[in-house]
Amino acid sequence: MRDEAAAEVASGSGVTAISVDRLVVRFEGNDGSITALSDVDFEVPEGGFVTMLGPSGCGKSTLLRAIADLVPVSEGGIRVFGRTPEQSRLARDFAFVFQDSTLLPWRSAIDNVRLPLEVGRRGGVELERHAEPEELLALVGLEGREEALPHELSGGMKQRVSIARALVQKPRVLLMDEPFGALDEITRDKLNEELLRIWRETGTTIMFVTHSVPEAAFLGRKCLVLSAQPGRVRGYVGIDLPEPRQLGVRDTLEFVQITSHLRSLLEVEE
Repeated sequence: MRDEAAAEVASGSGVTAISVDRLVVRFEGNDGSITALSDVDFEVPEGGFVTMLGPSGCGKSTLLRAIADLVPVSEGGIRVFGRTPEQSRLARDFAFVFQDSTLLPWRSAIDNVRLPLEVGRRGGVELERHAEPEELLALVGLEGREEALPHELSGGMKQRVSIARALVQKPRVLLMDEPFGALDEITRDKLNEELLRIWRETGTTIMFVTHSVPEAAFLGRKCLVLSAQPGRVRGYVGIDLPEPRQLGVRDTLEFVQITSHLRSLLEVEE
């Protein structure tokens, strides 16, 4: 039996959060131009959860950075809720979570979460929307560890703080670049479940890069599969599994069939 609330979040609101249209990204080097992404087209609905798979060097991180206005677009276009990446960055529509938690070691967990709010105020920008840092640490399961310094936290706890920090601005889109890639399997599984819970509770649109096929299938409601360089869309696969998702679903025939299909897309040669 499906969880109705989770199913409603997964279906989205009918609004397009991210639209990528015939995107091309090139980098200029000493040996000439290198095309990282070529003719990439896809859309992400508001409230959606899209995972991204592809070989190393295929442009997954570049795509996230282009959406976040960290990498210039060579051709084509990107819109985030109808805005350009630059407009969306200025409007603080999105937040980024990297593989490394990038916490300031001299600041407590709660002060690391507060950092974006403080930086905004120092820059003369008062955020119109923001969450309470204490509530976010509770949301990610760190209630009672507010004053802990990063060296007192495990790798998984640090990433929870990083996610809370990203959510403090109440972003409409959360861009996650292999955030659990350096963690052990047990911690990674736990954080996968926690991330889905946070997604259901906040309704934030998420794009999540991973090298793990099972992780992509477990987390994503759709999975974007990119080819080797230059990155092109190999497939954009809908993933329909029982809600709310639990780790046991990975032992089902349905899940095995989905991961097998994703692997087959990754193995297709140019």
